[in-house]
Amino acid sequence: MRMLISFAALFLSVILLQLSTGGVGPLDAISGLTLGFDKAQIGFLGSAHFVGFFIGCWWVPRLMGNVGHSRAFAVCTALGAMGLIGHTLTEDPLAWAAMRIASGLCMAGCYTVIEAWLNAKVTNETRGRAMGTYRIADLSASLAAQLMIAVLPPAAYMSYNLLAILCCAALLPLTMTKASQPAIPEAARLRPKLAWNCSPLAVAGVIVAALSSASFRMVGPVYGQEVGLAVDQIAFFLASFVLGGALAQYPLGWLADKYDRRWVLIWLSAIAIVSCAITMAASGTGTIGVMLAAGFFGFTTFPIFSVSAAHANDFATSEQRVELSAALMFWYALGAIASPYISSTLIDSYGPPALFAYVAAGHVLLIVFGLSRMRARPAPEDRTRYVYAPRTSFFIGRLLKRSRER
Repeated sequence: MRMLISFAALFLSVILLQLSTGGVGPLDAISGLTLGFDKAQIGFLGSAHFVGFFIGCWWVPRLMGNVGHSRAFAVCTALGAMGLIGHTLTEDPLAWAAMRIASGLCMAGCYTVIEAWLNAKVTNETRGRAMGTYRIADLSASLAAQLMIAVLPPAAYMSYNLLAILCCAALLPLTMTKASQPAIPEAARLRPKLAWNCSPLAVAGVIVAALSSASFRMVGPVYGQEVGLAVDQIAFFLASFVLGGALAQYPLGWLADKYDRRWVLIWLSAIAIVSCAITMAASGTGTIGVMLAAGFFGFTTFPIFSVSAAHANDFATSEQRVELSAALMFWYALGAIASPYISSTLIDSYGPPALFAYVAAGHVLLIVFGLSRMRARPAPEDRTRYVYAPRTSFFIGRLLKRSRER
C-alpha cells in the first residue's frame, strides 16, 4: 500500500494523459467524417500522430537531460494541450495533422518522463507490483478513452476543450508531488540494427503488430461507420479491441514461456488471420457480433508485440536489453506511421473489408518469414521471462529489463 501511495501521482498522471491523448484518435476520426474529410485524410491524421510519437520518443530523453523531469513533462503537456485546442480554430485536415503531431509528441514525451521517474524510484522488491499497477492504470484509461467518444460530440468545441483540460490536469499530480525528482538518466542510444541483429523475426513481428494496432485504432471508427455502427457503438467497438488485448496477456504469456516463441508467434498470426475473416463476416451479423469479433481481433493481435520483444530478448545480453527495447520501439513507430494512411486509402478504394484484408496480408507475410527463420537457427536454450511490453516510449526497456531477468 505504501508503494502505491508513493507512486499515486505518477499513476494519476498516466490515467489523465491516456484519457486525453488516447481519446483524440477516435474523436478525430469521427469528427473528420462529420466535417467531410475523405478517408485518406483521416488516415493521414493517424499517421501524423505516430510521427509525433516518434519525435517525442527520440527528443524528450535529451530534453529531460537539459531541464529535468518536471519541466520536460510540462513542455510535453503544453504541446499536447495546444494541439488539442488548435482543432477548434480550423477545419483544415493538414492543420489538424500538424496538431496531431503535437499530441503524439505529448503522449510519447510524457510517458518517457513517467517511466524514467518510475524506474528511478522502484526497487527490485517493488518492481513487480509497480509495473502491474502501471499496466492496469494504462490499460484501464485506454479502455475508458475509447468509450469517451460515445459522449463527446464530434467536431465540437466542448469535446476538444475537455480533452485539453484533461491533458493540462495530467500536469498537476507530477508537478505538485512532494517526492524529489530523480537523477537525470542517460538517454538510451538508438540503434535500430541491434534489433535486426538479435532477431529479424522480432523486427517483422513488431512491424506487423504496429500494422494491426495502428490501423485499427486510428481507422477503426471509419470502418465502424461504414458498416453501420452509431457513434456510441463505435466507442464500444474500439473498447472491445483493447479489452480483448488485455485479456490475452496472461494466457499468451504462459504459452510464450512454455513453448518455442516462434511457433507461438506463427500460430498467433494464423489465428489473427482467422479473426480478420471473422470480423469481416461479422459486419452483417448485428452489433453484438461486431463487438465480439473486435474483441477476438484484439485478443489475437495485441500480444504480438510482447511475444516478438520476448523472442528478441532471448538473443540479447543483459547490457543490450535497454537499447534493444528502444530499437524495437523504433521499428514499431515506423510501421505505425505508415499503416493508418495505407489502410484508410484501401478502405476508400475497396470498401470496409479492405482494412482487415490489409492486416491479414501482413500476418500472412509474418507466418512465411517466421517459418523461414526457423530453418536459419534453433531456438535458444536460455530464455527470458515473457513480459507485457507497453508501446509507450524508448525508455520502457529500463523498467522491463530486471523483470525479464528474474
